[in-house]
Amino acid sequence: MPPAEGPLIIAGRVGNRRVITAACPAALDLGLRTGMTVSRAQALVPDLRIEADDAAADAAALERLALWLLQRVAPIVSADPPDGIVIDSTGADHLHGGEAAMLEALAGKLALSGITARLALADSWGAAHALAHHGADGVTIVPPGASDAALAPLPLEALRLPAATAAGLRDLGFETIGDLMDQPRAPLTRRFGEALCRRLDQARGLASEPIAPLRPEGLIEIRRAFAEPIAAPETIARTIGKLVGQLCTELTAKGLGARRLDLLCARIDNRIEVLRVGLAVPQRDPARLTRLFCDRIVTLDPGLGIEIMTLTATIAEPLVPRQAATSLLEEAAPDLSGLIDTLSNRLGARSVFRFAAVASDVPERAIIRIPPLVDTATPGMEAWPDHWPRPARLLPRPEPIETMALLPDHPPRWILWRGVRRHVQCADGPERIFGEWWKRDAEAQAVRDYFRIEDEAGARYWIFRQGDGEDQATGSHRWFLHGVFG
Repeated sequence: MPPAEGPLIIAGRVGNRRVITAACPAALDLGLRTGMTVSRAQALVPDLRIEADDAAADAAALERLALWLLQRVAPIVSADPPDGIVIDSTGADHLHGGEAAMLEALAGKLALSGITARLALADSWGAAHALAHHGADGVTIVPPGASDAALAPLPLEALRLPAATAAGLRDLGFETIGDLMDQPRAPLTRRFGEALCRRLDQARGLASEPIAPLRPEGLIEIRRAFAEPIAAPETIARTIGKLVGQLCTELTAKGLGARRLDLLCARIDNRIEVLRVGLAVPQRDPARLTRLFCDRIVTLDPGLGIEIMTLTATIAEPLVPRQAATSLLEEAAPDLSGLIDTLSNRLGARSVFRFAAVASDVPERAIIRIPPLVDTATPGMEAWPDHWPRPARLLPRPEPIETMALLPDHPPRWILWRGVRRHVQCADGPERIFGEWWKRDAEAQAVRDYFRIEDEAGARYWIFRQGDGEDQATGSHRWFLHGVFG
């Protein structure tokens, strides 16, 4: 039996042939490729592990991942079988701090979930698909209008063409997408059909390729079509108010409140404009929700007119009616959710946060950013009791300093920080802090010795030495300044 850690392939059927539909990195390094017959792969790699292809399970998993992205990233998400997901981030990227920050955060979340992904952002679905499958590893962002240059060096298969078409083009001497861009269309269409030029135009953004948004069962959605397209801001605002009112009625009937709302505006030129609104707590107040959308109407481009508007409660949570506090018995707690919602939708959700202490001995990890209204009393957010004083100002990164000190555990006689030499008048320490060895193997031997020192001017600093002062395996024995006391 092949060893459990051997290279793995997924085998499916194409006609009467049994071929590879997916392969792990170890198998790819051994020369195995998607589309290769299983018999040939077994001849090349005898200890190959083979699992049967389960297309239905793969499709279901891809749809679950698309739904997860729909609720967290953008309102227009669709599965791109067999192994891709397409996202239209127009109108939603600012909520994540911009395109680069959005992709970085998405890559991090997928990695934490154990999903290996390649991300590409471009002007068109076809260009993003090509770059994600055949471009560089990791994250690729193509500036607006630069899709042709990014596509030119990619192979013909990046256009999502049938294998026979790609092989036929190679027989004629075409190797890359760039070779096709300036060719006359009529001979290519006569020989390979209209699909070739359509795929090329879709990748270059010259032909539209609408995305059918994923709409799971049970999603609360209100849709309105217009006999005549609308474009005036006043008309759009009035329609938003009506849609929000109907949606809130649906939410009330189900005892729910919206945490995230998406407004999709289908233009007559087959483009979709999107407005996404996030809420700190579940809400179904029509006035508040309408105001949040109307604040952002200026970002909506109606083009020649909008013919369909759809309002969706992408995330809805239970909202139980509560007894309002009376001023005769108790003082009502201030409600900051309205202010937080306004700021979050204007600046981006990542721009509005507060700090909370968490259980970590490592100083820079003892504070994290949390959403503004998260209850810090929830399990997992307890701070460890700390009897050691901490500086009022902790530097974003420890800054290296020069010192003169006796090893292993004496404080320095002086420090040189930012070009200024400071003589130490008194010091307290060391406070030894060990690395979080249970999280990272690299910190199994990590040690920091912290000192509180005071210079001749009375200024107090928090400095540390990497290592225990005796064993080089515990750290570099370099000194750093990490904070300044008040």
